[in-house]
Amino acid sequence: MKVALYSRVSTKDKGQDVENQQRQLRDFAKKQGWKIVHEFSDHKSGKTSDRTQFKNMLIAASKREFDLLLFWSLDRLSREGALETLQHLQRLTAYGVAYRSFSEPYLDSLGPFRDGVISILACLARQERIRLSERTISGLELARARGRVGGRPRVECDRSRVLKLHNAGMSLSAISREVGISKTSIHRIVKRS
Repeated sequence: MKVALYSRVSTKDKGQDVENQQRQLRDFAKKQGWKIVHEFSDHKSGKTSDRTQFKNMLIAASKREFDLLLFWSLDRLSREGALETLQHLQRLTAYGVAYRSFSEPYLDSLGPFRDGVISILACLARQERIRLSERTISGLELARARGRVGGRPRVECDRSRVLKLHNAGMSLSAISREVGISKTSIHRIVKRS
């Protein structure tokens, strides 16, 4: 089996190093008789997938350059939250690439607990989406209570002038330039009249 290793530490400047993770992953892969074809490592926070080596790993996975991704633990792969992490694992599965956590033996897409773990992660992701939605709605309600009006600011326009110009035969583009609002807004005014 061809495997890729992924390791990550948050920073370079605090003495953190990926070498400990890499050594353990290499030893484990060797004991399993797996061939290591890629090693990816990032020195960046896992709160976002905007990590160079993480992106390179996904590209290599999409090309099926390896059969299994081995990472030290799930939080080394991603700390973006349950939903995003589940999406990364599902993306690997869609590419035909299995995954396994070295320190979490239950997190093994080839193992007996695969469906159970994915179900739990999917449930956590669903709850995370619900909480995010609730926080958003709560924030919008608070903003409204404080008098803030959301959305794009309304464009002030003299509707009668727009209609006069349109009736005089001016194109929507020309009217847009004349009155200083978008062609889409002009179209909307003309259509409603």
